[in-house]
Amino acid sequence: MGPKQCQVCNEAKSKYKCPSCLAPYCSLGCFKKHKETPCAKPVSAEEKSTADPELTVERSLKVDDASEVLLKPQLESIASSSEIRNALKDDNLRKLIHSIDCAPDPASELDKAMGVEEFRIFTEKILSAIGQ
Repeated sequence: MGPKQCQVCNEAKSKYKCPSCLAPYCSLGCFKKHKETPCAKPVSAEEKSTADPELTVERSLKVDDASEVLLKPQLESIASSSEIRNALKDDNLRKLIHSIDCAPDPASELDKAMGVEEFRIFTEKILSAIGQ
């Protein structure tokens, strides 16, 4: 698929995309004109279906034991692990993680999820990535 038309001037072919809303534009001048109006990343149908505000559970972010908080290098190890990223491509695993996150009692849901082999293997990959 070739370049799209610039959405600002509608004259030239776009060479770039707005980092916020992905609108195609052709030049710095068009980008500056585009940014005069606030824009935001488009929400895909999948994100809309999982971002139901009624399903969001408000929880305190306090942690009883500070040693349970991951440090930036540990988080970077998780984020850079191709094994973990590949595991997260599985829809069932993502749905399970989402259900734990949205549960009124996430600790209980987490305990149940540990009985699912796929989830247990995933957690072992995370622990390995952070050196635990």
